[in-house]
Amino acid sequence: MDFVIGIQGEDFVAVAGDTVASSNVLILKHDHNKMFKLSKKILLLCVGETGDTVQFAEYIQKNVQLYNMRNGYEMSPTAAANFTRRNLADYLRSRTPYHVNLLLAGCDDIDGPSLFYMDYLASMARVPFAAHGYASHLTITLLDRFYRPSEFLCPLSCPLRVKCLMQ
Repeated sequence: MDFVIGIQGEDFVAVAGDTVASSNVLILKHDHNKMFKLSKKILLLCVGETGDTVQFAEYIQKNVQLYNMRNGYEMSPTAAANFTRRNLADYLRSRTPYHVNLLLAGCDDIDGPSLFYMDYLASMARVPFAAHGYASHLTITLLDRFYRPSEFLCPLSCPLRVKCLMQ
């Protein structure tokens, strides 16, 4: 069912997610993409109500692209996370809130790699690892116990990622 995960290393952020779109116990699609490319260096992962995730992620994606065109340079991952959180908070206080949980991963020349955790109540935190969805209860315990940032040299050689995905 709905699941996304992100792990930050010393010079990268590795993300993964399932591709199933479901409603209650019904599986609607097997090829639903939950990752949205905001810019060359920023990726947004969304889980939640299927319509809300697509609409909110595309809204953020188009506004980040508009910012790039207007200003001539890309947003940093921190700026994109703050912009996303602000919009999520504004919609939370309106009559049409979005029920989405988000991970925003990015790499910046100044700050390096960063991973941001946001939930549907518009709380945001910069974290070294995060997960959303049904399997997050199992994988967060594995990440909390075994995460060592100095051990991750390459995103493909991450044994902890394999453990989490096997759960």
